[in-house]
Amino acid sequence: MRKNYLLAPGPTPVPESALLAMAQPMIHHRTPQFSEIFKETAELLKHVFQTQEDVLILAASGTGAMEGTIVNLYSPGDEVIVVNGGKFGERWGKISESYGLKAHWLNVEWGKAVDPIEVKKLLDANPNVKGVLVQASETSTTAAHPVKELAALTKDKNCLLIVDGITAVGVFDLPMDAWGIDVLVSGSQKAFMLPPGLAFASLSAKAWKFQETAKCPRFYFDFKKERKNLKDNTTAYTPPVSLIIGLREALKMIKEEGLQNVFARHDRLARAARAASAALGLKLLAPDAPSNAATGVFVPDGVEGGKLVKYLRDTMGITLAGGQDHLKGKILRIAHLGYVDTFDIIIAIAAIEMALVKAGHKLELGKGVAAAQKILIEGYK
Repeated sequence: MRKNYLLAPGPTPVPESALLAMAQPMIHHRTPQFSEIFKETAELLKHVFQTQEDVLILAASGTGAMEGTIVNLYSPGDEVIVVNGGKFGERWGKISESYGLKAHWLNVEWGKAVDPIEVKKLLDANPNVKGVLVQASETSTTAAHPVKELAALTKDKNCLLIVDGITAVGVFDLPMDAWGIDVLVSGSQKAFMLPPGLAFASLSAKAWKFQETAKCPRFYFDFKKERKNLKDNTTAYTPPVSLIIGLREALKMIKEEGLQNVFARHDRLARAARAASAALGLKLLAPDAPSNAATGVFVPDGVEGGKLVKYLRDTMGITLAGGQDHLKGKILRIAHLGYVDTFDIIIAIAAIEMALVKAGHKLELGKGVAAAQKILIEGYK
């Protein structure tokens, strides 16, 4: 017998209570019963987004919310700054250019955070820029960008700060209203502890004004239409009913734990993963700007990362993530977001130690686990 453990940065494990909620008999989406569930869910989402604004619920992956943001707020020819520090920063740029926007690419070394000074320089040099597009947590590089500092740059300009919070919302503090984030998007399969299939987008009052003049074509991802339906506790098109029922359960779990406690748990798990990696001599991918969603480490010389990931998954039952593009075969990514606790980290680190030994790398078994334990014990009174 072999138990399987899902410790990749999405999809993430789903709690038993949410699975059971989603297994309930189907109900129709145009009924008072579903509208009541939908209304409660929409209010709970505001709590996690830390906003008084509406949070739109879309039947899509997180990329749907990203594309919807572009088509609802901009017109062909509009200029935006794209912070390209990984695969998902690159995605902002590709979506923008697909709809005829002029993207000013600000390329950032993978594993690094963008320097707000460089963003300011681009803003000053290009006064017609109407948006700064960035990831709060760049999943492909496990780096976090300085969202608060970027929000200060756009606050008093005719320019929106648009943040992909897909692996950030519900992981670390990202107060939309307090910081002045204009658009914040996320997805169900990360810290919201659900299967893929739901995307979320919340817009500031400033962003909704941009929507009034935007001319990019749109139909399914029409935010104005979704907002109108949200007021009636429903969606413009057929929603994934079971996922929304599960979302309500997951959001209740987050509220019961307490948002600040959720952030503290993610911080503790992340610090433990980083300490364990250091103890094993594994170089961090993002040492100066690590995200609390996932920890990226370079595999040792002489070890092929792709084979290591496959061995962990197919032989040991531990699903981690490898690298993308030029990092393919060179890194491991250990996720610690969503329905993850102390002993998930212990299992991940112990498995990595064992897999590395099997791959011929010399290390002291238990050294990483011990380093992690010294931090993880903080979570127990």
